[in-house]
Amino acid sequence: MALTPSTMLPLQHMAPDFNLLDVRLKENVSLTELKGTEGTLIVFMCNHCPFVIHLLEHFSLLADELKPQGIATIAISSNDIENYPQDGPQQMVALCKEYGISFPYLYDPTQEVAKAYDAACTPDFYLFDDQNKLVYRGRYDASRPQSGTPITGEDLKSAALNLINKKPISENQFPSMGCNIKWK
Repeated sequence: MALTPSTMLPLQHMAPDFNLLDVRLKENVSLTELKGTEGTLIVFMCNHCPFVIHLLEHFSLLADELKPQGIATIAISSNDIENYPQDGPQQMVALCKEYGISFPYLYDPTQEVAKAYDAACTPDFYLFDDQNKLVYRGRYDASRPQSGTPITGEDLKSAALNLINKKPISENQFPSMGCNIKWK
């Protein structure tokens, strides 16, 4: 496991569209179909990363809290499943059941979507406004596995609430840290 920071895609970057398999529904969906009325939160994650598992339960609750406020959450797994079979679609479905994930969990088999977003690690968070412009990218909060720092989601939650309430979002944003995406 290599500790990898997110690349911090430039703010105001337009969200690249995609058409990927939602493993829960077993059908392809696009960003256009899934985006929220107020904004869209996209997270690149995988099933086995300890950084993802560390915050997944808390993050799933935050996603549920943001949904009725117009922020849609979309998770995408882009890992190479030949070398990391634990990240395959069947295991993605099992993870959704285990953690009560109610948002779409999409599989990116070609890794083209991860490349389009310049995703580097899991978890890697991107918050887009209602016009699909990037307003936040970076960490969930300062907590890491075994750090003793409580999971709060304060960095991401603050940005999302400011977006909902039409308040400025600080440009002082910190990279996420996690496992590198497992490239083919």
